Amino acid sequence: MRHVLSVFVQNQPGVLVRVASMFSRREFNIDSLSVGVTQSPDFSRITVVVHGDEYLVNQMMKQLEKMPDVEAVQRLDDGAAVYRGMTMIKVKADDTNRLDVLKMAELFRARVIDVQPTTLIFEITGDDEKVTAFTRILSPYGILEIIRTGLIGLERGEHTIQEHCEEREYYGKNLL
Repeated sequence: MRHVLSVFVQNQPGVLVRVASMFSRREFNIDSLSVGVTQSPDFSRITVVVHGDEYLVNQMMKQLEKMPDVEAVQRLDDGAAVYRGMTMIKVKADDTNRLDVLKMAELFRARVIDVQPTTLIFEITGDDEKVTAFTRILSPYGILEIIRTGLIGLERGEHTIQEHCEEREYYGKNLL
């Protein structure tokens, strides 16, 4: 089963390596990994997509929470979160099929970001299902290259990952 973890970390050199190494040392496989700075330049957010059962994911979260650079770990559940990834696709498109390819892109709200005499490059954002469907539609035309970012996500509503930081701080102080 797929699980999406959001890890709120201090924005310091080496943090990503330490987090990724934790997964590797414990033989957890990462399906997708994305990192970006947050609204505060002191913190970054790592989105990790993994497959595993409930026990395995709980173990991963506990291990992450023990790391000194990690401020909070949050599981983003499918119904309570919004996910997106970006994909760039280079496809063959000459005078014989260019209009057809462009019509397909319009249906999927993909943007043309480069036009050459024999190719088009599209940018598409969305969930995995949307990107996979677009890729299948373009396959007959001849896909030359694909590159995908890792998945990113946010919990719906007013709750934030910072609340998990406050919870951790509160319980950590009260346990000492």
